[in-house]
Amino acid sequence: MSLRERITEDMKAAMRAGEKDRLGLIRMLQAAIKQREVDERITLGDLETLAVIDKMIKQRRESVAHFQAGGRADLVARESAEIAALSAYLPARLSEQELEALVREAIAGSGAATVKDMGKVMAIVKAKAAGRADMALLGARVKAALGG
Repeated sequence: MSLRERITEDMKAAMRAGEKDRLGLIRMLQAAIKQREVDERITLGDLETLAVIDKMIKQRRESVAHFQAGGRADLVARESAEIAALSAYLPARLSEQELEALVREAIAGSGAATVKDMGKVMAIVKAKAAGRADMALLGARVKAALGG
């Protein structure tokens, strides 16, 4: 079952169960996926769908930080619940050892030697770790490995 099919099935289950918050979130996710398909005139596969989910999670994490600064515990709780619900669609996260091995393998595979070659390494790493690692943290790890 593809990720899109799973999202659709979860939407139907949320409708049957009367889970209005979850249903709203899933509909918002489907709208974001459809918007990207329309904008780019493509049909999204699982990797592209994971990128949409990652983006939505990142937006919610930023919102949580702002709401915490503003003292809005109610909104922090709602955004955190949405993060948890969206995270259920992501594949299992890579362990620290797997991330380290992936970075070393990408550096060796690309022949990178300096920070100037970071783009080559990140292209390889991004393809292999899509949805399974935070790209900002992974970028910092690559930069450190290249001596930056």
